[in-house]
Amino acid sequence: MDRNYRVDFYKKDNGSYPAEEYINSLDDKMAAKVYWTLGLLEKYGIELREPYSKSVGEGIFELRIKVSTNIARVLYFFYVNKRIVATHGFTKKTQKTPQPEIEKAKAYRKEFLKREAHSNENS
Repeated sequence: MDRNYRVDFYKKDNGSYPAEEYINSLDDKMAAKVYWTLGLLEKYGIELREPYSKSVGEGIFELRIKVSTNIARVLYFFYVNKRIVATHGFTKKTQKTPQPEIEKAKAYRKEFLKREAHSNENS
């Protein structure tokens, strides 16, 4: 099946991939459901809505995954050419997405955009 969008994992300057590392730290059942939900995101992109995806403001979205009472979130943003960049994930303990998690995603996006602009200048 041809996917409309492509999910990339954000890469930090130290070479780590916070979203991928988070997903790989989850138990097998939760990790499988996260990857399945990422597949939905690649297929539907901006059209994917609740219960799978929700805007948390300022261009940051959360992928919502639940297995029994465990709730995982992966934050992401949209980029050009139907690219989606997954910044990081966390296990949700409260009703509302914690503001520090949203701020972290915004900081990762800012760094990503700066790097992309720099690499485009040099190509």
